[in-house]
Amino acid sequence: MNKFNLNLTRRHFMTTLALSPLWLPSLARSVTSPHTAHLNQQRIAVLEWLPVELLMALGVMPLAVADVHKYHLWVQQPELTAQVVDLGSRTEPNMELLQQLSPSLILYSQNYGPSIEKMSSIAPTMGFSFNSSRRTPLAQAFYSLKMLAERLDLHDQYTLHLRRYHQQMERNQQRLRLWDDVPILLFTLLDNDHAMVFGQGGLFQDVLDQLGLRNAWQGKTNAWGSQIIGLEQLATIQEARAVFFSHGNEALFARVKKTPLWQALPFVRRYPVIMQPAVWFYGATLSAMRFSDLLATALEKQG
Repeated sequence: MNKFNLNLTRRHFMTTLALSPLWLPSLARSVTSPHTAHLNQQRIAVLEWLPVELLMALGVMPLAVADVHKYHLWVQQPELTAQVVDLGSRTEPNMELLQQLSPSLILYSQNYGPSIEKMSSIAPTMGFSFNSSRRTPLAQAFYSLKMLAERLDLHDQYTLHLRRYHQQMERNQQRLRLWDDVPILLFTLLDNDHAMVFGQGGLFQDVLDQLGLRNAWQGKTNAWGSQIIGLEQLATIQEARAVFFSHGNEALFARVKKTPLWQALPFVRRYPVIMQPAVWFYGATLSAMRFSDLLATALEKQG
């Protein structure tokens, strides 16, 4: 039996990697403080990476972002300009610096980072969630994007992004039409013995469903559609094209590939593992688009 329960998974995730916003499934609406007239779109501070993506999908570059260094490592795209101010840790951003910047609006992820009271004392706020009790992550992303577009009066940009999203997904669905019976395993490595896999309840699963593809991982997942497992559990997967997401852990993967356990995995013996750059596992529409493009290109090359 897998010894990792959800609480341990969260603790491993936060203390070892400080990777994702492990917010609780929340109400199916964005939490906002009162609107301000003539909001300056060029002075929006963002304390978590999901709302960074939402904002940039509407064509707005944030004034400041928490944990820019790790953003470049774990998210990569959309790319931040060099002028974006780094606010420090996402869990404990530099509130003094944030106050000095005098943002017009603070975007955050619910149940993650500073208290709403602290943020609201600096500027109006707007919060978002990765998932909800009513919506899948992708549906929640579209809902959140619409709410943000309404707040910023960017309806045309929202409509344009929506059109681009559907055009790209339709194009990639056609590119991948011959792969609909091939299971796809999506994973990354945490250490020499553990992988994180992605399945039901996650953004990547939503994209696979939209593209008409099968997920090789049919085991348990947590509330965010991921699961930390021992590498030996991958031995249950006989047939799959495996996709590895790198985030500065290429040397780790090189070590693991040399182990007898890894080399004995059935899907490893059949096909080479597809190496992919980082895509934000807990992102929104831009991450979904990037994932679909990278996957289509990689599978076409592998043939």
